Amino acid sequence: MTSRADELYMAAALALAERGVGCTHSNPSVGCIIVKDNIVLGRGWTGQGGRPHAEAKALAQAGSRAVGATVYVTLEPCAHVSERGPACTQLLIDARPARVVGAIVDPDPRTGTKGYARLEAAGIAVETGVLASAARKQLAGFFSRLERQRPFVTLKLATSLDGQIALANGQSRWITGASARAHAHVERARCDAILVGAATVRIDAPALDVRLPGLEHRSPRKVMLGSGAAPDGWEALRSVDEIASLDCNSLLVEGGAMTASAFLRAGLVDRLLLYRASILIGAGTACLRDIGLEDLADAHGRWHNSLSRGLGNDRVEVYDKLV
Repeated sequence: MTSRADELYMAAALALAERGVGCTHSNPSVGCIIVKDNIVLGRGWTGQGGRPHAEAKALAQAGSRAVGATVYVTLEPCAHVSERGPACTQLLIDARPARVVGAIVDPDPRTGTKGYARLEAAGIAVETGVLASAARKQLAGFFSRLERQRPFVTLKLATSLDGQIALANGQSRWITGASARAHAHVERARCDAILVGAATVRIDAPALDVRLPGLEHRSPRKVMLGSGAAPDGWEALRSVDEIASLDCNSLLVEGGAMTASAFLRAGLVDRLLLYRASILIGAGTACLRDIGLEDLADAHGRWHNSLSRGLGNDRVEVYDKLV
């Protein structure tokens, strides 16, 4: 039976997994903690590029002390053979913990339920479903790629209070203040790839990198949407219909208005990241164009506000898709 201690240790494992979000390529970012007699013996999270796995790192720290311990892991330990390293279920079987507590089943059919089954067959007690909702939310990109064959899409909009993204003359730097821009760079660091439209590439030549001290190495892959040759080092999509060709878990769409509208019109936005500056622009460039709505009633019941907070004199709001 799940205890309060199980939930606390799983929450700690989820916090560890946060460290790898955005830099494990197409692999999920997983957290793992090994505990015996309320002492943490080992901890780990998925390494850069997807290896080593969290369990391997935690077991290496724990060593022989893992015998009889409890292992907390945010995703079912992998059970399939890989050229990049041993299966984590086998590592756990060899380490002989008394118990493995998992948050959620792996959606990868090569492992799904097989990892837990192998552990139980080896005499290790298994409990699953601890903080499953939190784990599923953290792993939304991985689940999206496996179940829907496309990345989880976050649409970022930075607007004035009246919904404009630029003055009538095209000037758009900077609408939001330094705190909001820093927050946006953290969001960039948490995504595998970032996309803008071809017009934005041609007019603004955006760097799309992460410009926060210590996080520069976590700049996402750059993707251009539209016609024309993409700059060196960029990937290209001709239309939003090609999104499945991006081998990644999470995609951040940054604009402009036509690109944002195209993703909304196609029903491909899973999360809205809205920054509002405390300014009014009036006549300017609206943040969106036509998104395919023909009845106002259809606009309701689509989004749930999951976060709203101040950032200096600006505000950030996050909306999760409901339908």
